[in-house]
Amino acid sequence: MPHRRRDGRERQRDQGADGVGKGASAKATTKASAKGSPKGSPKGSPKKGAGKGAKKKAGRLDPALLRLAGVLVIGVLAPLLDSTIVNVALRTLSNDLDAPVATVQWVSTGYLLALAMSIPLTGWAVDRFGAKRMWLAALLLFLAGSVCCGLAWNMGALIAFRVLQGIGGGLLMPIMQTLLMRAAGVGTIGRLLALVTLPALVGPIFGPMIGGLIVDHLSWRWIFYVNVPLCVVALVLAWRVLPGDVPLYGRRLDLPGLLLISPALAGLVYGLTQVGGDGRIGRPAALVPLAGGVLLLVGFVVRALRVDAPLINLDLFRARSFSASSALLFLSGLSMFGAMLLLPLYYQQQRGHGAQVTGLLLGLQGLGSLLARRFGGLIDGVGPRPVVLVGAVLVTLGTLPFALGGAHVSGLLLGVALVVRGAGLSAVNLAVMVGAYHDLAPAQIPDASSTTRIMQQIGGSFGAAVLAVVLQGQFAAHPGPAGRATAYGHTFTWAVAFAALSVLPALLLPALTGRQGGGGSDDDGSDVEEPDAGESDARRDVPPGGVAAGLS
Repeated sequence: MPHRRRDGRERQRDQGADGVGKGASAKATTKASAKGSPKGSPKGSPKKGAGKGAKKKAGRLDPALLRLAGVLVIGVLAPLLDSTIVNVALRTLSNDLDAPVATVQWVSTGYLLALAMSIPLTGWAVDRFGAKRMWLAALLLFLAGSVCCGLAWNMGALIAFRVLQGIGGGLLMPIMQTLLMRAAGVGTIGRLLALVTLPALVGPIFGPMIGGLIVDHLSWRWIFYVNVPLCVVALVLAWRVLPGDVPLYGRRLDLPGLLLISPALAGLVYGLTQVGGDGRIGRPAALVPLAGGVLLLVGFVVRALRVDAPLINLDLFRARSFSASSALLFLSGLSMFGAMLLLPLYYQQQRGHGAQVTGLLLGLQGLGSLLARRFGGLIDGVGPRPVVLVGAVLVTLGTLPFALGGAHVSGLLLGVALVVRGAGLSAVNLAVMVGAYHDLAPAQIPDASSTTRIMQQIGGSFGAAVLAVVLQGQFAAHPGPAGRATAYGHTFTWAVAFAALSVLPALLLPALTGRQGGGGSDDDGSDVEEPDAGESDARRDVPPGGVAAGLS
């Protein structure tokens, strides 16, 4: 049965080789005794000391936790910059390596497919080999891929080495989520995510600028060599700073599940990419991989519900907050990545701006995302649900001027709308990630990290494909320059609908981040301390002394 399977995996994790089970039991007993002590206990009693420490942690992030987050951010910076840098250089690669554009596109497509196929492996790999080991291995893969890409002698070699890069990049983000969720307390996840997601905002803004400078003044090989110093620094810091963990050697790889889910994701992502390219879903290049991907995905789900130890445990979806967050991640992919396709086309085709001006204008959306970093602390205080609802309203309001403004809408109004839209998207993404882990057991965190990344990947590809199909249909219904404004307005209306639709699953999210109604409300701080009672059980990669002990 599913419940029995999940409990067995949790018991196996709790009996890890680092002696966690015994240490956690002793620690839990001590804290339980402290909770039961009378209010007038001595000043040095465990309860009062723990309460003060918890209150202090609730006020600001632990320096050791910030150090952990900083090391992880440096590690993901190279992959986040890489994709935007490489996209700028595709035409140069075509000329220098004497390859047609259709072949050069596989430099990006191969990377994207490898990234999607490696994500499902993350949960098992973290359990089997340990989070720190897998983080170092993923960085080494990305580093090796970057060096080999720079040394590539023809287009075929470059595409093959980009696949190697994609495998490393696909592993990094879910592992980072796993490490952070194990280390963070209930009342700090929102602020921590607000900090570590900054590179996701920096990449689209500075990546094209760096890529343009490299292409104009250096060899194309430096678009890959630029990753080397970042990866080396990230490896050294991770080796020194990340706390050690002990793998669970008993968890076997679900090879049939891997052979179903990885090609399924590759087929879906590739098919949707083909649809997004020209807006046509009926041609074989899009239809065949989409149909194959759907069939393989259905096969994986059916098998995962029947076997004892699937590659990804679908019992995660029994938690209402995780199911709602997964739906929201998919819908936010529709709103975010669909508009990333639509907005540049709108500014260039409808408003007549060049590529450079368009890039600067779209940077306003990044500015809004930066301003919304303050939502991280708000999520820790009031919970994910109110923040997602406010964010959905902001996204809707920020998209409406593009849908209803017509051909002569004010550029100033559109600029303000982009800032508002960026703030709303950032708020939604932060709150949804917090909500996804709210009701999960510690043993489920690695699988949850893989699943949330899959939902984002598929949602983003699906959003771009859907809006591409809608826009193509609108151009056919409203031909010529006169009908272009109407075509874009109707297509942006779909983006508004996707944003408004996210309100429904948002209502299923928890209103408070703490299971007991939020931490830190009592004077003694016991509500904040309570989630730490099983700290060693919950976080195998954190030593008995806590995060600070592991990082000092």
